[in-house]
Amino acid sequence: MAPLSLAILVLLGHLMAISEANFHQHFDVTWGHHRAQIKDGGQLLTLSLEKDSGAGFQSKSQYLFGRIDMQIKLVAGNSAGTVTTFYLSSQGPNHDEIDFEFLGNSSGDPYTLHTNVFSQGKGNREQQFHLWFDPTTAFHTYTILWNSQRIIFLVDNIPIRVFSNLESMGVPFPNKQPMSIHSSLWNADDWATQGGRVKADWTKAPFVASYKNFKAEACIWNPSSASSACSPGAWQTQGLDAAGRNRIRWVQSKYLIYNYCTDRKRFPQGVPVECKQSRFL
Repeated sequence: MAPLSLAILVLLGHLMAISEANFHQHFDVTWGHHRAQIKDGGQLLTLSLEKDSGAGFQSKSQYLFGRIDMQIKLVAGNSAGTVTTFYLSSQGPNHDEIDFEFLGNSSGDPYTLHTNVFSQGKGNREQQFHLWFDPTTAFHTYTILWNSQRIIFLVDNIPIRVFSNLESMGVPFPNKQPMSIHSSLWNADDWATQGGRVKADWTKAPFVASYKNFKAEACIWNPSSASSACSPGAWQTQGLDAAGRNRIRWVQSKYLIYNYCTDRKRFPQGVPVECKQSRFL
């Protein structure tokens, strides 16, 4: 094969591993039928929630590591009882999962951003935050950066949480199962807002969340060959530099409202192993 032809094939492989924007091309509506609508030639997707049902969508591709970006505008006004999700998940009872969940609230009260990491079916690694902006008035970028060393949760490119690979210490890390991208808007008023004390006000329905500017720089999984094609980039080894560590300290000092690593009532025999290590490895 001529060197030029080989170079073109390599470039095409890289481009195939970078997915952008078009929801028709990259996602399937998995439930909710008409409550999930793809608009503007595939550039915008909206989910709506009514009393009888919400809606959700899922990526056509699976990924084994990557940087996944999605811009989301959350349900405005009185969003109590609603949950909007954006997450990665594999299949099966011993699944891996990396979660953003946005728990709605009464008008004027802040959203709760709930994060979690599952590996081999085990989660219980929750951290929750309030945001430093109103996530309902404009689109903001929510990012899951997942490589073999760590998972970084970012909001508008500001890191808010790191979960490091500590397999050497016996902590399971999601690095063997390809995952799909999922998102949904659903009714969780039995627990989402103040432990279920504040219910959804269905006179405000339909509740609507909007999505745009999806981008995945990632390793796209090919099930037939059990291998993946990866887009090159800093994401493959990215950690936190000094500026990133300063930003995450700022977020966690001002906006972190729950951290499983400090919940002594939940772990009376001692917090999990990963909690005893540097938070920002």
